[in-house]
Amino acid sequence: NAEYMGYLTVYKRGDIVDIKGDGAQQKGMPHKVYHGRTGRVYNVTAHAVGVIVNKRVGNRIIPKRINVRIEHVRPSKCRLDFVARVQKNDELRKQAKETNTKCDLRRRPQEPRAARVVKTKHNKPILLMPLKYELIA
Repeated sequence: NAEYMGYLTVYKRGDIVDIKGDGAQQKGMPHKVYHGRTGRVYNVTAHAVGVIVNKRVGNRIIPKRINVRIEHVRPSKCRLDFVARVQKNDELRKQAKETNTKCDLRRRPQEPRAARVVKTKHNKPILLMPLKYELIA
């Protein structure tokens, strides 16, 4: 696994990571319960990271601390949209303060798409029907 880029990633305490078991490296593999989960790094060692992951047990959620080798961990992209939105809102707030106007920073649901007309002059509709079932003996 010398060409694996995950070795060059630097993890720090507080980083948000996704846990994804890599079958090429069986050492330090997370239990199947944690595969696909997102957690926060609380400890960093030479070959592994400690991750706090929420696990549902019955009707409660328990924060579990697991140690996973870095091959089974990758930086999470879950906060990229949020961070981009915060930066954009800061820019809009700054511009509004300079121009002395009010700005609306609230998120709005996406509106329905506009109506369209499909012309069938040169695009004849095709009738689709299921094939009749034939018993082949």
